[in-house]
Amino acid sequence: MSEAYRLGLVGLGKIARDQHLPAIAANGRFDLVAIASRNAQLDGVARHATIDELIAAGHGITAITLCTPPEGRYHQARAALEAGLHVMLEKPPAATLSEIADLARLAAEKQVTLFATWHSREAAGVASAKAWLRDRAIHAVRITWKEDIRRWHPGQEWILAAGGFGVFDPGINALSIVTQILPQPLLLERAAMGVPEGRMSPLTASLAMRSGDAPVSAEFDFLQTGPQSWDIEIDTDAGLLRLAMGGSELTLPGAAMQKAPDREYAGLYARFAELIARGESDVDVRPLQLVADAFLVAERQTLAPFEF
Repeated sequence: MSEAYRLGLVGLGKIARDQHLPAIAANGRFDLVAIASRNAQLDGVARHATIDELIAAGHGITAITLCTPPEGRYHQARAALEAGLHVMLEKPPAATLSEIADLARLAAEKQVTLFATWHSREAAGVASAKAWLRDRAIHAVRITWKEDIRRWHPGQEWILAAGGFGVFDPGINALSIVTQILPQPLLLERAAMGVPEGRMSPLTASLAMRSGDAPVSAEFDFLQTGPQSWDIEIDTDAGLLRLAMGGSELTLPGAAMQKAPDREYAGLYARFAELIARGESDVDVRPLQLVADAFLVAERQTLAPFEF
């Protein structure tokens, strides 16, 4: 096996600790040698306050993973690309479409890898669902993506600020799956969103879309308590396909439910190593385009004030 890529990790919040650190530790292609975080530390790993300090310190780093919120991530990614480093971006890849377009241009210019990740596409049932749908006629699609913001983003005020995406932070996971598995492009027709008084980003959203001739509806809710709902149902000429639990459970017509352990982030790091080795980038902005479209056309309702 070739020598491991020396990796720097920027941002050491909940997603980094819950998902990135275990995936990196289990992947022999990466060696985590430094982090950049204003406050957090990691035993045995060099720490710097900013990405600029991390890059200046050297460490022989060849790649960077950015786990910071989308607001401000453009400047961090640009600094890494300018330094000739390969870059993995947590989803959503940037705060705006123009930012990610410029990063893709810069990565090509510097001849380094840029990987805009969509972790839900690595869920166990997604690839099989895509293959099964390839030759099917699709009649309708229903997305139900409802989770508890206080459980998954405790105290993270940024997520309801301008550029924080609100309920689209989880909702874009569903959009990343359907843009991957549906044979026809997905187009937004109408949208509505509920924004708490005094906040800038929504807690609820409803989308009406179309894929070919098939209507596609999505209901996103950040206030779901109790059991969480991450489900996609697709009516086809061969019966109902159902992806549940964020894509980890797949049920095809007439078959038992298929389920596999969570290896989403393991899949992302395997893909990152593959892209670097091939000298390629992977920057699919279709899920972000749909979110941007929703913010452009949505009817807005003011909800009651929200506090974490």
